Amino acid sequence: MSEHVATVAWQRGDQTFVDNRYHRAHRWTFDGGAEVAASSSPSVVRPPLSDPAGVDPEEAFVASLSSCHMLWFLFFAAQAKHLVDSYEDAAVGTIGKTAAGKTGFTRVTLRPRVTLAGGGVIEADELKRLHHEAHAHCFIANSVTAELVVEPR
Repeated sequence: MSEHVATVAWQRGDQTFVDNRYHRAHRWTFDGGAEVAASSSPSVVRPPLSDPAGVDPEEAFVASLSSCHMLWFLFFAAQAKHLVDSYEDAAVGTIGKTAAGKTGFTRVTLRPRVTLAGGGVIEADELKRLHHEAHAHCFIANSVTAELVVEPR
């Protein structure tokens, strides 16, 4: 199989820390060199201790599912000779109580909008098939227990 590497780094600086009033801003660095400003979610830790401009782990989870699904969708669309011009997803993750009684993602809804070249249209059954194939092959979707729903727009 394969390995995928990310380095997550945070530094205390001159903060007291033990009073639990420390900043949550940190950096994600990936093996290809990309760096992302990250933080806890402002809905979990209020600013200024979190940085709303940083990507939080919950957003990253939703984006990861959406991105994986998109990449597989594009692969299968290309195989089917559909000339895709753009793909945009307004993905939403919902956190609540899981079946185990813990707080976690209970649902992620993907709302992809696919635009074909020249105003082309993918028939509804074909679009459903492509999204089904993408979902079945997405490594991230295959790794989670939250309900993942695809609602093409």
